Amino acid sequence: MNAQHVPVLLERVVELLGVGVAAARDQGRTPVIVDGTLGMGGHAEAVLRAFPDVHLVGIDRDLEAIAIATKRLAPFAERTDIVHAVDDELPRVLADLGIEAISGMLLDLGVSSLQLDEDDRGFSYSRPAPLDMRMDQSRGRTAAEVLATYPEAELRRILREYGEEKMAGKIAKIIVTDRETTPWETSDQLAAMLARVLPEGKKRSHPAKRTFQALRIEVNDELGVLRTALPAALAALHVGGVAVIESYQSLEDTIVKRIFRAGTVSQAPPDLPVVPEHLQPWLREIVRGAEVADEEEAETNPRAKSVRLRAVVKIREDQQ
Repeated sequence: MNAQHVPVLLERVVELLGVGVAAARDQGRTPVIVDGTLGMGGHAEAVLRAFPDVHLVGIDRDLEAIAIATKRLAPFAERTDIVHAVDDELPRVLADLGIEAISGMLLDLGVSSLQLDEDDRGFSYSRPAPLDMRMDQSRGRTAAEVLATYPEAELRRILREYGEEKMAGKIAKIIVTDRETTPWETSDQLAAMLARVLPEGKKRSHPAKRTFQALRIEVNDELGVLRTALPAALAALHVGGVAVIESYQSLEDTIVKRIFRAGTVSQAPPDLPVVPEHLQPWLREIVRGAEVADEEEAETNPRAKSVRLRAVVKIREDQQ
C-alpha cells in the first residue's frame, strides 16, 4: 500500500455522507454507502469506522486497487461488498446485490495516486513507461493504440476537448506523421516530443500535462462514464440520501454542476403561477457551490490543490 496516499477532504466527505446515514436510520433502513471510486479504500475505511451500522459497496475498475482495498477493509468484511466494475454499471451492481436504495454515493474522480505511482501504467509523464493508461488493464484499448490508429482529426478533437490544448492541431499532425516511421510506445517518448513542441513557459504547467490528460480521458471514457453514472446514483438514492462528488479538473466539475443543477432548480417556466410537483426541485445542495481544500491540506496533500467538492441531498423522488 502506498503510505503516502492521503484521501482528499476525508473528514468533510465522511461528514456529508453522514447526512444520508442519519436519514436511513430515521427511516428504519440499514444505511448503504457506495464508494464508486474505491481506490485504495481510504475514504471507505473512514466511513466504516465512523458509522458501525453502515453497509459499504466499493466499486472500482482497477483490479490492483480492488486487491489493495480488499486487504485494507478486511476487518469490515461482514459489512462490505467489493465489486470489480465501472461506475456506470451501478444499477447492475445494486441489482446483483439485492440493494433497492442507497444512502450515499461518493465519487472521487480522476486518476488515483496508485495509478500515477505505478511505473508500468503510463499515466505519468515524469517516468518512462508503456503508454497504457487503462484504469482497467483487463480490457479496452491502450493510449499507444489510440495514438497508432486514430485519424489526425480525431486526435485533434480529443486533445482540444479533453485536454483543452490550444496546440492540438500541431500535436496531432506530429503524432500522425511520426508514427509512420516510429510507433508511439512509451510515456517518455511522447513527453519528450511535447517538451520540444511546447516549451514550458513561466505560467504553464508541464507541456505534457494536457495531452496526457486527454489521452487518459479518452482511453477510459471518463466523461462518458460520469454522465451515465451520476444520474444513476441520484436515481438510486432514497429520500434523504446524498451524493458527494470530488472533481479535479473543469471538464468533470462542469458535468457534475450541470447534472446537479437539473435537479436543484425548478423546471417550470418562470411565469407559471403554480408549479406542478413534477417540475419542482427534487435535489437540494448541501454544499454551497463547490468547496475546496484549505491551505493546510493543499500544502500537505498535492492532489487536494485542485479538488472541487459538490454535494446534494435527495428531497423527493424525481417524478419526471
